[in-house]
Amino acid sequence: MNSQRRVLVNTCYGHFMSHVNMLVFPAVVLPLAGRLQLEMAQVLGLSFGMYLLFGLSALPWGLLADRFSAKPLLQIYYIGAGCSGLAAALWIDAPARFAVALSFLGLFAGIYHPAGLGLISKTSLRVSYAMGLNGMFGNLGVAAGPLIAGLVNWLWGPRAAYLVLGGLNLCGFVLMLSLPLPGTSRSTPAKAHKENSQWGIFGILLVAMMLGGVAYRGATVILPTYFELKNQALFQWLQTLSSGRFSPNLAATLATSMIFIAGMLGQYIGGRTAERVKPVHGYLTFHAITVPMAFLMAVTTDWRLLTVALVYFFFLLGMQPIENTLVANLTPKRLHSSAYGTKFVLTFGVGALAVKMVGRIQTGHGIEAVFPALGLIAVLVVATIVLLLVRMRRKI
Repeated sequence: MNSQRRVLVNTCYGHFMSHVNMLVFPAVVLPLAGRLQLEMAQVLGLSFGMYLLFGLSALPWGLLADRFSAKPLLQIYYIGAGCSGLAAALWIDAPARFAVALSFLGLFAGIYHPAGLGLISKTSLRVSYAMGLNGMFGNLGVAAGPLIAGLVNWLWGPRAAYLVLGGLNLCGFVLMLSLPLPGTSRSTPAKAHKENSQWGIFGILLVAMMLGGVAYRGATVILPTYFELKNQALFQWLQTLSSGRFSPNLAATLATSMIFIAGMLGQYIGGRTAERVKPVHGYLTFHAITVPMAFLMAVTTDWRLLTVALVYFFFLLGMQPIENTLVANLTPKRLHSSAYGTKFVLTFGVGALAVKMVGRIQTGHGIEAVFPALGLIAVLVVATIVLLLVRMRRKI
């Protein structure tokens, strides 16, 4: 296996696991609420540190990856996330300690995006295609996280879900030993005038990515619960097929997984789009389509909700390889991990505020008000991308 394929195999599994790590929790919110005798908003709050550190740690991890290379950082990622998952299983009945274990899970899982995407952008000949392929495995993780958690919770409870999560992370370390990454040297300074950097335009892109991160985190953290409450027709159909053996939680996690599997196709289409048209044009189109879909999510139920959600998440997730291509195009290659780290500080760190936002909206206005709020954020994203497009045209 050549070096580029080894890079893709390792980074694709890493991307898969980074999202499994974050998406197990939303799938077990309601079971945890019953187990811990807490309100749903209180249980959601236990994950705040996890999502916050998942984002805020991205920049320091990115700086370290640019300085020492991605390989040791990815090894730390798998070992740290694996141990954190096992600790979460151990402390699942102690909310304060469980929240600490989740926070460390977010801290170590935060390594992947700056280290992994930086490695891809520095080693791939077709960056957009590689980002699209890598994004597909990320979406597979987004789909598999709720499905794995829902199935394991159905069989053995939420503690077992985190035991399985810890084991899957440790498997990544074994994979790195089996298919070692090619040797990489520390980044060396390069002359600034020889490198592609458009920092002013990149700053506008950061604002768009930050707002998009709020929309992404808000939508993904609430979706399994939203389906459980709003998709009774799917639950009743599955109950009929299974002679009453399906739980509402398992039905919701299956529906959520279907949505994110469709998002895998969106990732592939997004990567190919970034190769065929100007990335900023594809970026604007994908985000613009999410605006009406977010508002429709609030007023549909059952099978129509499932259809709208398929379209919404196809484009919400499909824009990511386009976005990552823009990051690579607008920043110096020697600083790609740091640039991706900056991106994920904003998209996942600031995006973690969406967890609090969703909890407050759900408590104050009902769960139906969540997606209109996300629709308004999508409008702001589109407006920011229009400004980005104008500035890029002036630069040309």
